[in-house]
Amino acid sequence: MAVPSFVDKVTLHVAGGVGGDGVSSVHREKFKPLGGPDGGNGGHGGSVILSVGADVTTLIDYHHEPHRRGTNGAPGAGNNRSGSNGEDLILRVPDGTVVRDESGEVLADLVGPGTELVIAAGGRGGLGNSALASSKRKAPGFALKGEPGDELTITLELKVVADIGLVGFPSAGKSSLIAALSRARPKIADYPFTTLIPNLGVVTAGSTTFTVADVPGLIEGASEGRGLGHDFLRHVERCAALVHVIDCATVDPGRDPLSDLDIIEAELAAYAEATGSDLGGRPRLVALNKTDVPDALEIAGFVRADLEARGLDVFDVSASSHAGLRELSFAMAEIVASTRAAAPVAEVTRIVLRPKAEAGVGREFTIAEHDGQWIVRGEKPKRWVRQTDFSNDEAVGFLADRLNRLGVEDELLKLGAKAGDDVVIGDEKDAVMFDFDPQIMAGAEVLGRRGEDLRIDQSDRRTNVQRREELAARRAYEAERREARSDGSDPASSTNAGRDWDFPEDDPALDGERSDEDPA
Repeated sequence: MAVPSFVDKVTLHVAGGVGGDGVSSVHREKFKPLGGPDGGNGGHGGSVILSVGADVTTLIDYHHEPHRRGTNGAPGAGNNRSGSNGEDLILRVPDGTVVRDESGEVLADLVGPGTELVIAAGGRGGLGNSALASSKRKAPGFALKGEPGDELTITLELKVVADIGLVGFPSAGKSSLIAALSRARPKIADYPFTTLIPNLGVVTAGSTTFTVADVPGLIEGASEGRGLGHDFLRHVERCAALVHVIDCATVDPGRDPLSDLDIIEAELAAYAEATGSDLGGRPRLVALNKTDVPDALEIAGFVRADLEARGLDVFDVSASSHAGLRELSFAMAEIVASTRAAAPVAEVTRIVLRPKAEAGVGREFTIAEHDGQWIVRGEKPKRWVRQTDFSNDEAVGFLADRLNRLGVEDELLKLGAKAGDDVVIGDEKDAVMFDFDPQIMAGAEVLGRRGEDLRIDQSDRRTNVQRREELAARRAYEAERREARSDGSDPASSTNAGRDWDFPEDDPALDGERSDEDPA
């Protein structure tokens, strides 16, 4: 099977990179075994970006490799080290590429070198436990997982960007004409449908330089898929003007310049009506070709008056002898110059696709009952479920906290949900089901009420105030015993002479708290 050299329509499967997972870590050093959370965040996944390249003319690369994916983000690490972000994957496409989704809806029309489209954003990296710490949850024992990147199937459709489009029947001499006007060297032969791909040529007339596209031959019924017209009619949509190349030397029965023109115009009108493009308002020129043949020159003279009566500018040309090409090129340059002067200045744009608003505009979630289950829909709940590590009870409790703050539990209770009912969050392919329990304790056995970490509150260490109070009580007790011994009122003085009585709650750790002013 022959390998194509020109591809103007491909189906491409793209996916953004997966975000790296956050990490749960505790800072440790000598004499400080529990120095607080220090888990770093995961890196963001790389995005897939379509970028218009001035030197790209075909979609052949994506015909051979239709699956493209961004680089994944790296996971975080301890000591507050974040993972590296994944690299963006930049796919270069030709100028004039139209991007459609699976339903055929146009997502973007990429025109102008440098224009970019973020077609599949990479997933965000998960937060480490250091970023999740708060005044209420001082030592999170969990981290968030990285999110998957966008994944979709798109169609890339190339519409050649040219100033002038040459249209006409097969073997009308379009390829010969573009070769005579420019340095383009398309395939030329004496049989129909020699040209199978659009050819571009650069023409200079005076101070104006413009591009001319040779569109493959059109026939009657091209707008309905006959011949090659169904595939290549879209290449005339961006042309500022159209030039009808009419073969005046044809020997096919039933053909003449006027009927050829009418058939091509009918096909252009049918295509414009089907696609909504504005081809009817484009300037037209008529090139009566092959006038180097005597009979063709005579036929051109017969039809000139009728064509001019339609308001068309007519030129007798010959791609073989180059007769009339100078006048035709300057007429095309005049149209191009006026079109460029009237057009606004185009700016290079970077297009970012944003997800559409889901049901319930203005609300962050919706809840509906279906088959005895409560279905929760919304971007935030779905994203939070994807970030949760369900093997960690504390992480599940944190998810419950977030859903409660969002108002999901209150809404479920308002709708009549009862403890034990099934609650489903997410899409069908990645949904997660819970048993509804509005009194669930976050963090299972190690946590109390939501947001309160009992591991912090249950510390047995005394505060500085307690230490000072105990030291003052000890000094007072020792002073009282010394006074009792000195006046002989202490019954134990005879058996414990020369020895200070120990404080009943004596703590060796208090010895280090004595100041220089303490005589004891």
